Amino acid sequence: MAAKKEINIIICGVGGQGVVLVSELLGSAAVRGNVKVKGSEVLGMAQRGGSVFSNLRLGGDVIAPMTPDGKCDVLIAVEPSEALRNIRYLAKNSVVVLNTTTVLPYTVFLGKSGYPTQEQIIKKLRKVTDRIITLDASGLAKEAGSLQAANVVMLGALFGTGLMPIKDATAKEAILARFKAKVGDINIKAFDLGYKHVKQALAGAV
Repeated sequence: MAAKKEINIIICGVGGQGVVLVSELLGSAAVRGNVKVKGSEVLGMAQRGGSVFSNLRLGGDVIAPMTPDGKCDVLIAVEPSEALRNIRYLAKNSVVVLNTTTVLPYTVFLGKSGYPTQEQIIKKLRKVTDRIITLDASGLAKEAGSLQAANVVMLGALFGTGLMPIKDATAKEAILARFKAKVGDINIKAFDLGYKHVKQALAGAV
């Protein structure tokens, strides 16, 4: 459980990666856990390939739904380059979890723009915070049984930071309320794999 009065979370990615679903599951878990939650609307273009941004503030007595610049506690980048788009929200002690699976904009294929390497992304992020964790969410989702569960891997990664004022079991209840039978089991496994990876990373095991 987090000792901080409020936890500011930013989840970012592109359309088709399930950023909205992660936000919904987290919000549902907060309600189930009797934790105050405020959030912004998803910003950007939600069609496949367009930037998607979600902001949730858990606990505390905050009124505004948007995290102020430099006050983000955890940034979950389902698409790695989107972390740079939201770098202004990071603080020196922010935790950044980067999915290593990239989604190249169509402008890159047309030769109208470039795309940073993972090393370039991390180098820029390290100018603000050293607490950066990478994971292959797609690979872990495949291990869980479905590539579509990559977003839930990232949700598990979020809880693996140990900063959430919500019990892990409550998050799993929210997942099982959304996904039934076999699909629910796959998503629980995806959650656990993301959770375990970040726990190990923070312990210096990966």
